[in-house]
Amino acid sequence: MNRDMNFKNQAKQPVISSICCIGAGYVGGPTMAVMAKKCPHIKVTVVDTNSKRIDEWNSDDFDKLPVYEPGLKEIVCETRGRNLFFSTDIDSAICNAEMIFISVNTPTKDYGLGRGMAADLKYIELCARRIAQVSNGDKIIVEKSTLPVRTAESLKTILESEDARHTFKILSNPEFLAEGTAVNDLLEPDRVLIGGEQDEQGQAAVNALVGIYLNWIPSEKIITTRIWSSELSKLTANAFLAQRISSVNAISALCEKTGADVDEVAKAIGMDSRIGHKFLKSSVGFGGSCFQKDILNLVYLCRHFNLPEVADYWESVIKINDYQRKRFAKQIIEDLFNTVSGKKIAFLGWAFKKDTNDTRESAAIYVAYELLQDRAEIHVYDPKVSAQQIIGDMKNMLQQNGNQSFDEISQLIHVYNDPCEALDKAHAIAVLTEWDEFKTLDWEKIYRSMYKPAFIFDGRNILDATMLRKTGFVIKAVGKQGI
Repeated sequence: MNRDMNFKNQAKQPVISSICCIGAGYVGGPTMAVMAKKCPHIKVTVVDTNSKRIDEWNSDDFDKLPVYEPGLKEIVCETRGRNLFFSTDIDSAICNAEMIFISVNTPTKDYGLGRGMAADLKYIELCARRIAQVSNGDKIIVEKSTLPVRTAESLKTILESEDARHTFKILSNPEFLAEGTAVNDLLEPDRVLIGGEQDEQGQAAVNALVGIYLNWIPSEKIITTRIWSSELSKLTANAFLAQRISSVNAISALCEKTGADVDEVAKAIGMDSRIGHKFLKSSVGFGGSCFQKDILNLVYLCRHFNLPEVADYWESVIKINDYQRKRFAKQIIEDLFNTVSGKKIAFLGWAFKKDTNDTRESAAIYVAYELLQDRAEIHVYDPKVSAQQIIGDMKNMLQQNGNQSFDEISQLIHVYNDPCEALDKAHAIAVLTEWDEFKTLDWEKIYRSMYKPAFIFDGRNILDATMLRKTGFVIKAVGKQGI
C-alpha cells in the first residue's frame, strides 16, 4: 500500500486504497458502511474511543447495531470483515490510511465564549493533533462533521504546526443525510459536495475523493467548490430546511384560530413550483442532532461578523420551534381542565422522527419536561428507543434546567414494550413520533380502556381524525380547527 502519497512531487490524483473514519456515530457508521459496499477494493476502518459503541458495531446480532437505519444492518452484514472494520485502535488506522474522515461530535458549547450557540470544536482539535502525532506519510483529511466556516484553516494550522514532515490536504465533504432514510440518501444522494483548496495539490486531493464517489454516483451529482463555500453550504442547507418547518408551524397556530386547515394550506402553497411541497408538514416541532445546533452556530457566526439583523432572523427559526413545543404541551394541560397532576399522559413515540432510534432534541423530551412541571405521569412507548435512553434523556433535560430532583421526577416516567399497555387507563394520548404502526392500533379497544373524555393530541397529524371522533375520542391535531 502506498502510505506516502508524496503530494510535494505529484500533481495527479492519489490512488486511495485505505480509508479511516474517526467517529462511529450516526454519520460515520452508515457513511463508511455504504462506501465499503460500493468500493470493495478499498479498506474502510471506522474507529472510535467509545469501546462499547465499537463492540456494538462488531456484534454478532445485527439487530443490536448502535444506529438503527432501514437497510443498514444488511450492508454491515455484507461488508464487515471483508473490507469494513470497526476498531478502537485509532493510531494504527491513521497510519494505514491515505484518506482520513473526521466524523466526531460537534455539540453546541455549554461553557465559556459562545456558550449556547457556538460549535464546540474540542473533539475536532483532538483529532487533528492525534493525526499529526502518529502520521507516517502525507494524508488527505476530510471534514465530515458539520463545522463552522473556516474550520479547515484551523485544522491545517494545527496539523502543520504539529508535523512539518508531511503534507496534509484538507477537504470539506459535508453529509446531507436525513435520519430514517440515511442509507438511501447515501446510495442515491441529491448531490455530493466536496470543497478543497484551489492549488494544484488541493485539486489533486479533491479529485481523489471524487474518484471514490464515482464508483456509484453520477459525475453530474458531484459538486466541487472552494472549501469555505462547502462548509457554509451545510449550515445553510439545514437552516433553510428548519426555516420551512418553523414557517408552516407558525401558520398552524393561525389556522387553529381561524378554522383553516394547515394541511390544506401546505398543499396549496406547495403546488407553487417556486416553493415546492417538501418540509411543509406541520408538527409539534423539529428535532434531531443538526437543525438547532447548526442554526445556533450560524447565529453565532453572524454575531461574530457583526451581522446582528441576520443573526436575529435565523434565531427566530429556533424561537418558533420552542414556541410550538411549549404550545402543544400547554394545550394538553388546558384541555385536561388546567391540570395534569397525577394524570396518565401516554406518549406514542420518543424518537425525533420515525425510522430512527435517535432522540437528540426530540420534541417528546421538551413536551414531557413541560408536563412534568405540572406533575403529570408520563407513560412512553417507542418501537426503537430503549427505556434507558428515555430515562437518560429526561435526566439530562432536568440537569440542564437545574430546577428539579431527578430522583423525584423519575418516579413519574414509565416506559413500555407494548403500546396497549402504555395507553391503558390513560387520560390522554400524545402522538410525538410519526411511526406507521400507530395508524393501525386497535383504537376502539384503546378508547374503551381510557378515562373519559378520552383525549388524543396528534402532534404529527398522522391519525384518521374522522374515524377517531366517531369512536368517541376528543382529538386535537396541530393546525386543525378545534385544537
